[in-house]
Amino acid sequence: MPQRLPDLVGRAMVDPDFLTDLQRTPDAILAQYELSDDERGAVQAALVRLADTPVNQRAVLLRTTLLRRVAT
Repeated sequence: MPQRLPDLVGRAMVDPDFLTDLQRTPDAILAQYELSDDERGAVQAALVRLADTPVNQRAVLLRTTLLRRVAT
């Protein structure tokens, strides 16, 4: 079963190393997930916002930013 956006968000919430890798090499990480162009764009936009966010708040910001995408 292919990994989708909810899997990515869930993993980013519980695995700080994964979130760090996602920020460092987003294309490589996102290639492992079956995402629509819209979902991929939303993740990339969220990652831009994370750059100015304290490390201990990044997972929450990512979840909050992408929550609507996961719920639909």
